[in-house]
Amino acid sequence: MLRRIPNLRLSLAQASRCMSTNVASKPDGQFKAMIMLKRKDGISREEFGDWWLGQHKKLAMQLPGLKKYAVNLTSVGEGEDEPMYDGVAELWFERQEDLMEAYQTDIGASVAADSMAMVCKRDRLLTLEHVFEE
Repeated sequence: MLRRIPNLRLSLAQASRCMSTNVASKPDGQFKAMIMLKRKDGISREEFGDWWLGQHKKLAMQLPGLKKYAVNLTSVGEGEDEPMYDGVAELWFERQEDLMEAYQTDIGASVAADSMAMVCKRDRLLTLEHVFEE
């Protein structure tokens, strides 16, 4: 259940005072695609993780223009419901156009086909990432 925070509004000056002075950020952000995957019925979580961290990672790492690749596998505790997705891949590129161009190549087509053979659901978010570190 989401709780609403009443009237939380800060001026730019107030917000600046709330931030630590040693926080670093890439000013323009970096383009990142986040791809959420749900495995097909009949594929175990273990099999899916092995595929994603093995065969699929090897293909994805060959995408032209890819700067960084990360896989985040969901975990399920005993007695918990299955999550909506089994994991999220993060793909960093210099620009959104670079992602689109990468998937127009032969290796891009292979990456997409490899995914679709294993998943029943695939959703994608195209983002501009802003990272803040102490």
